Amino acid sequence: MSGINKVILIGRLGKDPDIRTFETGVKKASFTMATSEIRKDKDGNRTELTEWHNIVCWRNLAENAEKYLTKGKQIYLEGKLRTRSWEDNGVKHYITEIEASTFTMLGTKADNEQPVVTQVSNVGAAPVAPEPAVETAPDPSDDLPF
Repeated sequence: MSGINKVILIGRLGKDPDIRTFETGVKKASFTMATSEIRKDKDGNRTELTEWHNIVCWRNLAENAEKYLTKGKQIYLEGKLRTRSWEDNGVKHYITEIEASTFTMLGTKADNEQPVVTQVSNVGAAPVAPEPAVETAPDPSDDLPF
């Protein structure tokens, strides 16, 4: 039986995507993403724990990341873990990244200056255009879009 390698994150971009275009025309977008959770210690004090993730998007998804994603935007992301290594001056380096397969922009219309939820994925060879979701009036007491 084969295993499952699936990552689901909701967080904010730590920087604008860094775009590289290879000689073959393939695009790669790289950026960091922060996820945070609030915990209470034994004394009842609330502390925020932030985890940083290295994200990589390829081809059409990289093009969409270049167009729509900027530092601070909140997104829902699905992908898989990838570990790669390289050697630099005889020293072997390792990095674990999340290779994104799809992302959905979250937040309010004012945050994104476009539809409330826009989903893009890396499925198929043709460029994937984001599809705006049906907008409903957001509940002002709740900033989550779902």
